[in-house]
Amino acid sequence: MLRTYPQALSLTVAGLACSMLLPGSTGARALFNSKAIDQRRFVVLAQPVGTSDWKLLVLEQIKQRPRCWTPREDGLVSPTLNKFNFSGICSRYLDSNGYSVRTGGRDLSSRFRLRLMQSGSTLHLHAMDAVQSAPIPVGKATIPQRDRNGFVMIKLNPGWTLERRTYQGRTLSHLYFAHQEPVNRLLTKSGENSPGFTRLGSPKPPNRPINSRTTSRPRNRDRILSRGPIQLEVIPYRR
Repeated sequence: MLRTYPQALSLTVAGLACSMLLPGSTGARALFNSKAIDQRRFVVLAQPVGTSDWKLLVLEQIKQRPRCWTPREDGLVSPTLNKFNFSGICSRYLDSNGYSVRTGGRDLSSRFRLRLMQSGSTLHLHAMDAVQSAPIPVGKATIPQRDRNGFVMIKLNPGWTLERRTYQGRTLSHLYFAHQEPVNRLLTKSGENSPGFTRLGSPKPPNRPINSRTTSRPRNRDRILSRGPIQLEVIPYRR
């Protein structure tokens, strides 16, 4: 029995070490850092999927030529990297493995997900949390038209930029949709701007307490009705 204690201790230490390496853990949020990148080399796009869905992707121009994307006259973007071997020329970031959310210097990849939501002819990019009711707005775009071969360019809201994840001074390929303000402040702003919050209006002061000396006493009739026991009808139990 005594030999089981060192084994349990070693398993605990190993578990803590593994948790420090997981990207979604608290340790990972402290380990990962970020650095600024040239925003002109990147474009945030929404790809039409099916009849109504959208997929978020980010393209990076590593070399100047050939172009990885080309704006069209109708306001959409053509992903021209599909027409040549773009290895070493372009990079694609297609899902949560390639990008995540970072606010106030904290990696929020384990909590928030980026989602595209269409409202009329406007496409909104939100950072969504299953626990929070109000999403955080990250960017938006106007949809000129829906074309399966044309992507919509998303413009990030003020304060939001793309950053590169770093680990102990080493630059990684993972991208951040980053904001300098902490997530709680961004959630507060998002709640204040939501229609549900606006309908509540500004807070009102509580009503003044009622003074017992100035209240009228109950009338005699009410006092008489309130006296004595109340007879209830008893229903006999039958089998």
